[in-house]
Amino acid sequence: MPLRYNGRNVKLSRMLRKNATPQENHLWYDFLSEYEVRFQRQKPIGEFIADFYCHAAKLVIEVDGSQHYSDEGMGYDEFRTEKLEEYGLQVIRFTNRQINENFYGVCEYIDFVVKDSLSHLR
Repeated sequence: MPLRYNGRNVKLSRMLRKNATPQENHLWYDFLSEYEVRFQRQKPIGEFIADFYCHAAKLVIEVDGSQHYSDEGMGYDEFRTEKLEEYGLQVIRFTNRQINENFYGVCEYIDFVVKDSLSHLR
């Protein structure tokens, strides 16, 4: 079943793809774009735009910059996660620092989560 989305977010998602952070670009171009299971970037889901989305694994990956660590940012992220989980999606988050300092570990973890999710969905 396709996910519903707010049509107004399509234009915004295109803009976000063109203006991705260095960490989002690194994760996309150096791992997810060539990953064996298809990912989409800046995918509209409901009222939100997920940084990366894998339909087959029902997985959302978020890359969080410093604005996510204020009280307001953490509260909003918690709300977003709850809403995305209502679609039956799993949400995992990485900080910009994790992408910068432990890229291989981030990729290994994503690979583990995707494979684990796929094994439980079949």
